[in-house]
Parts: sequence; structure tokens; C-alpha cells
Amino acid sequence: MTAVRREDGLVPEYRWALPSVLLGDGREGRRVRRSLRDWIVDITMFLIACGITLLGLEELHLQRQPEPLILIEQVMGALSCVAVWLRRRWPVWLALVTLLLSSYLELVGGAATVALFTVAVHRPFKVSGPIFLLALITLVPYVILRPQSDIDPLEWGILLTALMLTIYAWGIVIRARRQLIWSLRQRADGAAEEAKRLERERIAREMHDVLAHRISMLSLHAGALEFRPDAPADEIARAAGAIRTNAHLALQDLREVIGVLRHARPGEDDTVPDRPQPTLADLPALVEECRQAGMDVRLDLGVDEAPEGLGRNLYRIAQEALTNARKHAGGAPVTVTVTGARGKGLSVEVRNPLWSRHPLRIPGAKAGLIGLTERAELAGGRLEHGPTPEGQFVVRAWLPWPVEITREDA
Repeated sequence: MTAVRREDGLVPEYRWALPSVLLGDGREGRRVRRSLRDWIVDITMFLIACGITLLGLEELHLQRQPEPLILIEQVMGALSCVAVWLRRRWPVWLALVTLLLSSYLELVGGAATVALFTVAVHRPFKVSGPIFLLALITLVPYVILRPQSDIDPLEWGILLTALMLTIYAWGIVIRARRQLIWSLRQRADGAAEEAKRLERERIAREMHDVLAHRISMLSLHAGALEFRPDAPADEIARAAGAIRTNAHLALQDLREVIGVLRHARPGEDDTVPDRPQPTLADLPALVEECRQAGMDVRLDLGVDEAPEGLGRNLYRIAQEALTNARKHAGGAPVTVTVTGARGKGLSVEVRNPLWSRHPLRIPGAKAGLIGLTERAELAGGRLEHGPTPEGQFVVRAWLPWPVEITREDA
């Protein structure tokens, strides 16, 4: 659907926009490009105006008006019907002129009716309201000066007033409906954009949490090979194997993220199998992997099991905290403590010395702790981080663990 600005109201043919006239600041005389639906509607309006004019012509002959007046009526009636084609470009001026003329001329009533309806649809109430009031005022001289042959003037006036009110109300309802549809469309588009943004942030957060860990492991093992070229052959082989394993895992994680992005495109049939996501049960394996890479990590796991979604969030928080500790604390000891219970929440605390003599020189985007905070807040929890008076850096997170397990947590 294409967003196009139009000066005659909401764009038809399911092209959505908020034209200036819909906000009440439309200008008269702007050029109009009609769509196919516009042409159909304009032809219909023209035929309606001509039909009302022909009905008035019959009544005009019954009133036995003078020939000059009949000629003037016919000329003005024909010109007013032709002027209906200007209703999109000059709706207010067309309504003013035709309503004033219809206060006496019989055959201008059709064009005046169409003009009133057009103003009600394409102009705000502060413009269409006075026009409608003018239409009611012009009915008074018309009823008095041009009485009908077969109906009482009071009844005729009441009938015309009801007719004008119906036409104006119909136009107001159409305008309100168009504004409502546009508003709902804007909300839907905004919600879709927000969903896309949240999904991009989720994927970026997942990529950072996984790839930062893998790449830091690669850097650690590669640094060991660089600074110890005379290491035993078995240590070199073990480091090279670790580099290869982490490189393959990093590529696999990257391939999965790209597969998710490609699968999000409409019309593509990319069935990317999801690798099992880590949970709380995988935390000991993560700690053991860090130990094999040379880190001094102590794990105090006070919880045996947790819901899958909750455990995955805790795993990612611990993983990123260990990655930061590996970057900044080098081989200093790191403590990981996990506590919690159902109904009380799940907590993880990662402690490491504030500085190290041999930190890893791994560039970062300074977004790890920000991503951890966002992850914890999205899960309904909180995350704190910072130095302590004892000279340690602490990352502490708390995640809610409700008594009733929902489908998302399971």
C-alpha cells in the first residue's frame, strides 16, 4: 500500500495517507489527480446532480414561471451541474455559490446538495459546520419565494431541513470512518515497526551474547599460542582444537541468526532447524569450558532446575558476565553464584577482581552490560553491576520465578 498525500480526503483504492484536508488545513484550488475510483464517484455525483435538476425542471414547468426566468433557471442549472466536476478542487467555494443561488433558483438545488455532501466529507467541522448553517438559512427564502403546488410551505421546509441534515450527517459519518480507518492503519503500522525493532534488538542481543563469548575464547587460545610458541605439542594441538571448535560454533550461531532473518522474508521457504537453546542445566558445561580456556572459575549452583525460558536468560547473563571477566580480569579468580526458588525468583551473581595485570586486549562495543540489563528487564527482573569497596566487580541479576509456570516460561 502506497502512502500518498491528497487534498481531497483520504486516498481511495486502499492507498492510505493523512491528507491535509483531513486535518482541517486543506487549501482550495489545489490540483487533483483522480484515481479510477475517484472518476466513478465523480460521475455518480454528476448524475445525481443532473437527476435532481431534471426533477426540478418538471416542477418548474408546473409552476408556470415566466419564460425569461425559465431560461435563466435552465442555464444556471446546466452550469451548476458542470461545476460539480470542480467539487474536489474548490469544494467550499462551490458550496457557497450553489447554496446562495439555490435560495431562489430551483435547478441549482442538485449541485448544492452534492456540494454540501462534499464539504462534509472533505472538510473539518469548523469549515463544514458554517456551510451547513448557510444551507439551512437559504432554505427560508426558497420555501417562501418558491412554494410548491401540492405541499404546505411549513411541511416543505421541514422536509428540506431533514433532507439537508441527513446528507450532512452522512458526509460526517463517512469522514469519521475514514479518519478511524487511517488511525487504525497507523497504529497497525506502528505496532509492526515496533515489533520489527524489538526483534532486531533481540537478535542483536543474542548475537552479541553468543559471538562475544566464542570470539573471546578464540582470542584467548590464539594469545596462548602467540606468547608460548615453544609450548609442548599436545598443548598446541589442544589450543588449536579449541580454536577450531569455537570457530565452528560461532559460525553455526551466526548461520542460525541469518537463517532467522531470511526466514522472516515473505514468500521464502527457509526451514532452518533451531539448535537447542542453553538452559540452567548447561551452566556447569559453560564454566568447565571457561576452565579449559585457563580461567579460574568457581561455580556455586544452588538450584538444580528451572523453567526453560528462565534458565536460558540466566545462562546468557552468566555467559556475558564471564566473557567480560575474561576480557578484564584475565586469569584472576571468578565466582559464579546461583540461588533461588519457585515463587522467590532466580538470582545469579558473578564476581571478579576489578583489575588484572594481564587483561585480554579484546575490542568491544561497550554494549554487553547494556544488553544484559535489557534482557533482565524484558524478563521482568533487574540487573545491577559495578565495583565494590573490596576491589571487585560484581554483576548481580534477579529474575522472577512465579509459582505458576506459563507456556513462555516452560
